[in-house]
Amino acid sequence: MASVHESLYFNPMMTNGVVHVNVFGIKDWVTPYKISVLALLYKMTTTKIGLQERRLLNKLILPLQQGPDLKLGHFLKTVEDCCSQTAYAVKLRLHEMADGELKDMEHFFVTLSAPVTGFDSEAYKTSLFIRHMLLAYNKLSFSQVYKLYKSLQHYYHINYAVPTEGQMDLTTLPADGWDMDLTSTEDTVGDKMEKEEFASPLNASELENDNAVSRGPLSQKQAEYFLAKQAYLLKNDDNKALRPAALQEELNNMLRFNPDFAEAHYLNYLNSMRVQDIYISTHSLLHYFDRLILSGSEGKSNGDEGYGRSLRYAALNLASLHCRFGHYQQADLALQEAIRIAQESNDHVCLQHCLSWLYTLEQMKGSDSSVLTEDSVKMAAHFCLPYLASLGIQSLVQQGAIQGKSAHELMDALKDTDLLHWKHSLSELIEISLAQTISIWRMYGKSTMAQQQAQLLLNMSSLEPVNFGVQQNNTEAFAVALCHLAELHAEQGLYAATTEIIQHLKEQFPPHTHHAKLWMLCDLKIQFERHMNDGKYHQAQPLVPAIRALNKMEGLYRKAQVLKWLSRTTEAYSILQKLQVHCEKIKCTEMIIRVMLSTAELHWESSDFSTGLPLLLQALSLARLHHLQALASKTLLHLAFTQLMLGVPEQALSVLHEALEPILAHGSIMDKGRALMLAARCQMALVATRPNGREQAAVAIHTLEEAAAYFSTLHCKERLRDVRYLQARLHHSLGQTAQRNRCSELFHLLDPELQTPSAPAHMRL
Repeated sequence: MASVHESLYFNPMMTNGVVHVNVFGIKDWVTPYKISVLALLYKMTTTKIGLQERRLLNKLILPLQQGPDLKLGHFLKTVEDCCSQTAYAVKLRLHEMADGELKDMEHFFVTLSAPVTGFDSEAYKTSLFIRHMLLAYNKLSFSQVYKLYKSLQHYYHINYAVPTEGQMDLTTLPADGWDMDLTSTEDTVGDKMEKEEFASPLNASELENDNAVSRGPLSQKQAEYFLAKQAYLLKNDDNKALRPAALQEELNNMLRFNPDFAEAHYLNYLNSMRVQDIYISTHSLLHYFDRLILSGSEGKSNGDEGYGRSLRYAALNLASLHCRFGHYQQADLALQEAIRIAQESNDHVCLQHCLSWLYTLEQMKGSDSSVLTEDSVKMAAHFCLPYLASLGIQSLVQQGAIQGKSAHELMDALKDTDLLHWKHSLSELIEISLAQTISIWRMYGKSTMAQQQAQLLLNMSSLEPVNFGVQQNNTEAFAVALCHLAELHAEQGLYAATTEIIQHLKEQFPPHTHHAKLWMLCDLKIQFERHMNDGKYHQAQPLVPAIRALNKMEGLYRKAQVLKWLSRTTEAYSILQKLQVHCEKIKCTEMIIRVMLSTAELHWESSDFSTGLPLLLQALSLARLHHLQALASKTLLHLAFTQLMLGVPEQALSVLHEALEPILAHGSIMDKGRALMLAARCQMALVATRPNGREQAAVAIHTLEEAAAYFSTLHCKERLRDVRYLQARLHHSLGQTAQRNRCSELFHLLDPELQTPSAPAHMRL
């Protein structure tokens, strides 16, 4: 199921998508890149540009001003995509200054200041950026102006000139190495800092998403833009954010110039969580709250308890951090501290957050937290906190599904939360609610309803504002929905569509993202089931360790399946017994039933069919008690087969008819084929005992033909071989020689293709 706890992580850095950044105290300064932006603005105000091109440039200019400095090649390419003529004019202007003399750059600034003197000028109205740059340029000393000129030459020629022997290799110099010299109002800057700046070569591949590296200190606007963009992308589309290593390097550079920049520490914490780095995550989180207190942003402006507010939310965030890493004892201690401080300060909102994490922690430990969850929902409703109230209700629905509540009870509860979501425009919780609905329908064996809900989620327009090119939230809910769709298509034998969905998941959630393990496990399970259906057990076996690394229970269960088919019955039985004990401890009913069915199949291997009956009856009771229709139908299949092997085909057929309808309506292709094949075998067993034996045989042949169509869809040659064998026997009993010979020929064509011997057709389901 989709996790309802992801949204409980308190993010004091974001408020309605806006990053609250401490003022750096560093004003704007002139760099070669900003001279390029000035040249672009000048051309936009002094030349005629088409309406469409001007609209594109107007949309582009703000990110260019506020974003980090770009390389000249990338800057010109970006402008050229909007208007090629303007890009050429900007390049020509930069060429005149870089290949000219210092007076050419001075003349440019003089020319630039001319139209700004008029209050009604278009440049004054469109950009204060020009005025800021002019003020910064006029404050420069002569030596700094000369350094700026040399930096401009380097900035321009590094993109076009190839160094020759005896000349300095400009490619070894960083694009922004001059920033520190130009930010100071002093005439000179320490040689040590200058050498350090020029010593580190620029590695453009590390920031391939932005094609930009800023080795100097960022201005306030640049820091705000950078942090807002990366925080938004980490929340909504991890794939479009900078890769963890590149973002870490950029944040380290930012903190090198301003170690007390609190929000940079928080973004560093979020970035470390992506790669599950417990040390850096804890370090950055603690530094964030320390710097937040030192900066004064939590002082009297936020009330008398500003200092205490930071402390209690620091403890709360630390508890959430330990919860995510599974450190339950440390999480409990941090949570108790947050509760104590919040009670002393009489902060009901913080206490409600603590209560939410308290029941979440109990759930993670495997304890029953329904009472705590109900209390949390009531208190959240009392204090008008719809977000926390909805999370609590969804947690109750999750617990109810595990405890075996009926589907209509859970859907009624989700309907109430949906009303709350739409009323308060809680887009993220709408997605989680739909993902929960998909999982519940899948668990209850209603694949059609699950597919409908998945399509509803994927086609729903997000209520979140579109920003930074993100069209929809690529959250866990979307990953869960796509994984369910992939499994549903695989169950119906639509492997081409399954491959497309998995490929889309790989693109949307690369391996370094937080939710990548969802599609990794889904892909491995689909491959495993496909190999098992094809009878290629030697290809399924290498997938078991990978599945176990992502989900221990699933890995053990599939290891037992492989061992069973390899006739290593003792090892398989030992694993299944250990797995059942573990599942009973954590109350995982679905896996308990699946283990019981596999254990019964192990008893069949020794022809001891009666021993498996108590297990099957217990599994059927559990499945019906928890309303698990799909597992109940599979259990009925096993019961019918057991009764057939015990010599009571009439009772077997009666039991099978009870399971046939839900299997044909919602079951997988494999289950449909197995059910029809079992029905045909029961009909074959009744041929000799009924007067209309020939009619029964004809019905059985037709049933086997339907089963063959399902097995053909899956390319399941083992099952097809069994079907052809049974058909040949039926045609022989009816004296239909031609049809018998045709089925025999199909059987002999399939038999040599199968490399591994299997159990006789009459000995397995």
